[in-house]
Amino acid sequence: MIRLSAIHLHPVKSTAVRPVTHADVEPWGLRGDRRWMVVDADGECVTAREERALLAITADTPATDRALPAALRLRAHDHETIELSVPEGEPRPVTVHRRSLEAVDAPAWASAWMQSVLRRSDLTLVHVHRGRALNPAHSSPGDATAFADAYPVTLASAASLERLRSWVTETAIERGEEPGSPLAVERFRPNLVVEGDLEPFEEDRWTRVKVGPVTFRVVKPVDRCVLTTVDPVTLDRGPEPIRSLARHRTWDGATWFAVQLVPDVAGTIRLGDDVQPDR
Repeated sequence: MIRLSAIHLHPVKSTAVRPVTHADVEPWGLRGDRRWMVVDADGECVTAREERALLAITADTPATDRALPAALRLRAHDHETIELSVPEGEPRPVTVHRRSLEAVDAPAWASAWMQSVLRRSDLTLVHVHRGRALNPAHSSPGDATAFADAYPVTLASAASLERLRSWVTETAIERGEEPGSPLAVERFRPNLVVEGDLEPFEEDRWTRVKVGPVTFRVVKPVDRCVLTTVDPVTLDRGPEPIRSLARHRTWDGATWFAVQLVPDVAGTIRLGDDVQPDR
């Protein structure tokens, strides 16, 4: 038996992971996931790859806090908490790693808050207006996402994480290093985590997976970047997990962990839901 053991939302791209007990699945992914983003003066996304302090910002929406009356609440150490509505105004082009879509700027005072936290004066907070079409090689007409890097939903397996943790420990011992704390799954920022009767990395071979009432197409594994080397709590950077993934999980010039999904239907998923992969 396989079950859904965690659901994660990221209301503003690259801010702190927000665990929830249930989530509504929409065509663009989980409701409230990556619908907001920070961009630079050129309209390109700014993520924790460039600004690790984003990971220390806590963002909430009604999808993560059902009692929240605003569309977005932002909290950060030594800064006042702010709340704002979905902005209205003329949409403009922005890019997620050079992939174009449209967004609307948040009020100037909200962007000023973000500039103060991140200590950069060229930043603007934006809300998605029109989604981005997906790579036609791995999607169907009409498939889209908001500010996700590639596809609407990501899924990680607890069995794969345990295997990776063992590789990290083995690598440290071989190098005469002290093994650190076990890697947190939050480093990989998956929306869904599954556990149970699973072989490590078998999700790479799935074609579809049903989570509760919702079926997803499994598109491809996720190629991992340097963001995974940043501890989401301490913000310290180290060589893992990229070092061990490069040793055991490298092909096509990249390292791989977790898989990307596209929803086939809408619905609500909940912790403990049965997970049925097409193996």
